Amino acid sequence: MANNSVNSSILQPDAPQWCAVGENRLRLVHRSAERLSAVQDIIKAAEKSLKLFFYMFEDDRTGKMTLDLLIDACKRGVAVEMIVDSFGSNSSSRKFFEPLIEAGGKFRIFIPRFSTSYFIRNHQKMIIADECCALIGGFNIADQYFEMPMREKDGASISDSWEDLGLVIKGPEVANLNQYYQLLSNWVYQNNGNVRALRKMLRNWDAGDGPFRWLLGGPSNRLSRWAWAIKKDLEKGSSLDLVTAYFSPGQGLLRRIGGLSKRGGKSRIILPGKTDNAATIGASRLLYGYLLKRRAHLFEYQPKRLHMKLVIVDDAVYIGSANFDLRSLFINVEMMLRIEDATFAGRAREVIDILHENTKAITPELHKSRQSFLNRLRWTLSYFVVNTLDYSVTRRLNFGVKK
Repeated sequence: MANNSVNSSILQPDAPQWCAVGENRLRLVHRSAERLSAVQDIIKAAEKSLKLFFYMFEDDRTGKMTLDLLIDACKRGVAVEMIVDSFGSNSSSRKFFEPLIEAGGKFRIFIPRFSTSYFIRNHQKMIIADECCALIGGFNIADQYFEMPMREKDGASISDSWEDLGLVIKGPEVANLNQYYQLLSNWVYQNNGNVRALRKMLRNWDAGDGPFRWLLGGPSNRLSRWAWAIKKDLEKGSSLDLVTAYFSPGQGLLRRIGGLSKRGGKSRIILPGKTDNAATIGASRLLYGYLLKRRAHLFEYQPKRLHMKLVIVDDAVYIGSANFDLRSLFINVEMMLRIEDATFAGRAREVIDILHENTKAITPELHKSRQSFLNRLRWTLSYFVVNTLDYSVTRRLNFGVKK
């Protein structure tokens, strides 16, 4: 077991916000200021090692501040290693990260060269400190994932930040995540771009069979580990709460979601009402009719853009980087942590309850009013595109879909 050296106020596991699962302590960090504090505190508190992977790490205020903290960690003797995805972080040049390398940190880019494997993206987000404390979730290192100055639109104040969620884990379970990071790092340094080696690494990963299961997804012609696990949970579950930024699953999972509701189970599905990627809203709306006919309860979140990835089936909670779409199920490298614990599931549902208060219910009447021929065409095109191209590309293609 790793030496428990991370020590900071937000990371202290005796606060009431923490939940015990076995020997581990878990804390959901929801509000943007809380998430940003978690990022800062875990970096500041590290004494021996820091390992980071992010899909996006931007050259903006948040990115510069976080990079400065990593450089400070290097200067106090912490071994810092960071990997970023080349497509998600393409606005941050390698020159931006040079000060970290000069300070003694290790830095690499996931699949940096254009090739047939370039369209396989690593969508994961994680920070591991001292092999005993970790932060995972859906958010990246960029201003848009945290509070930003409000802007005026039509006389109203509008926030451009994302609604998101993170999970701080402290305890022996972090050792499994650290082991996976080491495998991923070895692949990046030795086989970067070799999809066959990547697929083999992901396929051979042991997800575990206890209350914690680290479920990976990656390039494959079959369901990922995390999709396979949730498929099984949906087949026998009686209660579903699902919040996701992008919802465009294949027919198999869609039938199982509809089946849970149709057989009398409770379902609450919260999807974006606002986004910077209108094509993803169109792709989701294409599926509303099928789910509404099977008595699923659908809602669209209104205050700001929704980027959260959280699924709860009975007492099983899934949290991590994966959206509920075909890219996350079959193409992108993703990680979803499955935690089976009734108390923690209750805590996670409290987060969804907060979101639910600010949603618009999608009734059959509302959905029918939107179903013009042109809209159905737009939704169909959106479904095809968002399940084929990377999110960074599809946000430029909205086909006239209204957000």
